[in-house]
Formats: sequence, C-alpha cells, structure tokens
Amino acid sequence: MEESKMAGPVIPDRYREAMGDDDPYLAMFEAPQKLRKLLKGLTEKQLSRRPAPGKWSIKEIVAHLADGEVILGSRYRFIAAHDKPAIAGYDQDLFVEMLGVENATTEDLLDDFEMARMVNVGLLTRLPDEAFGRVGVHSERGEETIDTIVMLYAGHDRVHLTQVETIRTGLFPPKKAGAKKKGSKTAAKVPARKAAARPAPKAAKGSGKAAKAPAKKNPKNPKKR
Repeated sequence: MEESKMAGPVIPDRYREAMGDDDPYLAMFEAPQKLRKLLKGLTEKQLSRRPAPGKWSIKEIVAHLADGEVILGSRYRFIAAHDKPAIAGYDQDLFVEMLGVENATTEDLLDDFEMARMVNVGLLTRLPDEAFGRVGVHSERGEETIDTIVMLYAGHDRVHLTQVETIRTGLFPPKKAGAKKKGSKTAAKVPARKAAARPAPKAAKGSGKAAKAPAKKNPKNPKKR
C-alpha cells in the first residue's frame, strides 16, 4: 500500500538519502523512541485515521514496522548461522490487512516494535565482526549481508518516520496558543512501554546511563548485485 516491493538496487536511493552519513546502527537503536515522540498527544481515533483512501494510517505504519522487525530478527539469525540461507520476501500489505491490526491499540503495536528492535539490537551487539559480512539470498533482492540489511532498514525507518510526521502535520496541525475550546478533553497520550524493566542490551549493562546502541560503526558499503 505504502511502498512497492523493492527491486533493482539493494538499497533504494531514498533510503540512502534518508540516512546520509549517519550511523545506521545508532539510527536503528533510536528509531522506536523517535516514533513514540511523534505519536505523543494523538488519540487512538486520530492514529487510526487514514490520510487518503488506499493509504496507511499512522497505526498501520506502526504495525508494519513491528511486523518487519520480527521478520528482520529471523533474517539476522539465519544469515549469521547458516551458509547463504534463502530469505523469503513477504507481502507487507497482507500482513497489515490480515494480522488483526484493528484489534490492537497503537500503544501495543509500538511496544511490540520497540521490544523486537531491542532484542535485535542485543543480537547485533554480541555478534562477532565476521558475521556482518555473511550473506543471505533474498527472493527478490538477491544476495545481501547483515550490514546491507541494517543500512536498508535504518533508511526504511527514516522514511516511515518522515511519513508519520507528514501525516500528523497534515491531518492534525498543532493548535495555536489559547485556541483550546472550553470543555475539550486532553488527547490521550501514548504511555511508556510496559516492558521498560527489560534488561538493557549487553553493551549498556552496568553503565548507570541510558542504553547505548551497538558499538559497530561505519559498516562496509554494501555492494549492489
């Protein structure tokens, strides 16, 4: 619905442009909290509103990110442990349509995304350096390494964060100071995730500070097939 199946270059130009020179590993670590900030102050009704027929709502975008992160975790593991495993593509629209998004709250979907992302960040933290150059064979894109996938999905995050911001600004522009109507109710906020007590990734334990992203930086530029 929101994006066509990726073909051609391993990493679409819009994803590369969205990342610029930023560290993709750090970007992936920070994405859930950036998304949470974008959703702050919106009601469930607002989050479920589609900007146009045939376009995803903010809630559906969050569901898509959560689904993708679960799939992503399995790809990391297969590539790190197997020799050139086959990596199946999937229909993202069917996932959003068929997996009961309407029966979940956006808060729950956001929690799912954040928890799955932190599990995967923990994996990336502990993998040996040589694992990042191992190859899987995607059914549509061909050969790609873990480094390639990280860059791809970091850019994917950025594109969807911009999309969420655009929808929010277009449908629910901020009210001017003093414009609040009498008797109006304050919009429900998206609560902090319920799994906040989950142990931090390995690299951050015992620091007494906020968890840090995996230390792997400046990944090798993935080659186009």
